[in-house]
Amino acid sequence: MVTRSHGPRRDTRKKLRKTARTKGKISTKKLIQTLKQGEKVVIKPEPAIQKSLPFKRFIGKVGVVLGSRGKSYLVKIKDGNKEKTVICKPIHLTKV
Repeated sequence: MVTRSHGPRRDTRKKLRKTARTKGKISTKKLIQTLKQGEKVVIKPEPAIQKSLPFKRFIGKVGVVLGSRGKSYLVKIKDGNKEKTVICKPIHLTKV
């Protein structure tokens, strides 16, 4: 028998699926959006771009932008009782 994979994208078949309405070209407006420090954002991944894709546990979480690191942003989210920092490209973030 083959052993089960335990990779970082395990059980993400539905989480990383695009709806029929959103398939096709990627919005350039979302690709080059700029976010300010203290702004609230939702982690909503774009499956077509795998670079800097957030971990599956953080999908759908609301966080606050702490700052930028290169072309990516630092987002502070609450995971249970802990506060965590996620590094994410702006294509995977939507403003609240």
